[in-house]
Amino acid sequence: MKIGVIGGGQLGRMLALAGTPLGMDFAFLDPAADACAARLGEHLRADYDDQEHLRRLADQVDLVTFEFESVPAETVAFLSQFVPVYPSAEALRIARDRLFEKSMFRDLGIPTPAFADIQSQADLEAAVASIGLPAVLKTRTLGYDGKGQKVLRSAEDVAGTFAELGSVPCLLEGFVPFSGEVSLIAVRARDGQTRFYPLVHNTHESGILRLSVASQAHPLQALAEDYVARVLERLDYVGVMAFEFFEVDGGLKANEIAPRVHNSGHWTIEGAECSQFENHLRAVAGLPLGSTAKVGESAMLNFIGEVPAAEKVIAIDGCHLHDYGKAFKAGRKVGHATLRCVDLPTLRARIDEVETLIGN
Repeated sequence: MKIGVIGGGQLGRMLALAGTPLGMDFAFLDPAADACAARLGEHLRADYDDQEHLRRLADQVDLVTFEFESVPAETVAFLSQFVPVYPSAEALRIARDRLFEKSMFRDLGIPTPAFADIQSQADLEAAVASIGLPAVLKTRTLGYDGKGQKVLRSAEDVAGTFAELGSVPCLLEGFVPFSGEVSLIAVRARDGQTRFYPLVHNTHESGILRLSVASQAHPLQALAEDYVARVLERLDYVGVMAFEFFEVDGGLKANEIAPRVHNSGHWTIEGAECSQFENHLRAVAGLPLGSTAKVGESAMLNFIGEVPAAEKVIAIDGCHLHDYGKAFKAGRKVGHATLRCVDLPTLRARIDEVETLIGN
């Protein structure tokens, strides 16, 4: 089976690494000359709306998936005329737009922060008067890793902010006084079978995920699974989805979904019976889903900007290095380490060991 992937970044690369042992081949469509997944399959260098190259991709693969939600939903809809594409164009359309996403959560009875659609500075000022401060203004599409958003704490922060974010459609969200950030990785097969990984505790720095730690019997696991199942069913979803939540007053409030394999699920490569990447491929290819059970205690630590010396990372017991082969650049995810240990105290000690390597 040959899989087409829209996007040739590290997520596409890890999909190919997971699919190769299953006898799968890969083709990537990505405009970047240095797409890091390209060495693991054929690279069609083209923009995501280039219909000639999209048709070429469709003609040579059995099905198509995508590695990030910046892909236009129209691209997926076009490809769907010629080849199966999972997840669907409708799932992508909703997941890539924060207003559509939050509105879906509300319709499904999933708690969210207060929010408002912002089309102008006047809209922003009216919404701030209603929702209050602090609040967060986010572009409705394309923002990630802290980009395309601004925290508003005072009237001075509000002035001119719509233009500052590009005068594009935005969403204002009330600030949530959360006690923690967690995410749930789920996978749904073509026949509707669904499996969930353990909730993951996430730590962000400057809007970028730094650390994810898989939980032990989290008390909100069942609630998170219920919320995620509602979304999967509504979208008739196929593949892996990540759902990010805020922990608030002993419950959960929805932050956002990602219609793809996700950074907070990288621990599953060594830390679960079947990784999120292999399970995504199993789902979209119509194969049986794999077990999402943990193997020991696991965590993932991102490397931002540069990767520490490989010999130092892999010298740490239970530590596995994933270097994406990307050029080093400030603020860019260029690799990660996954850690697998027998107990949480050991895991915490190993995390500290890896963190001492960052910046050295």
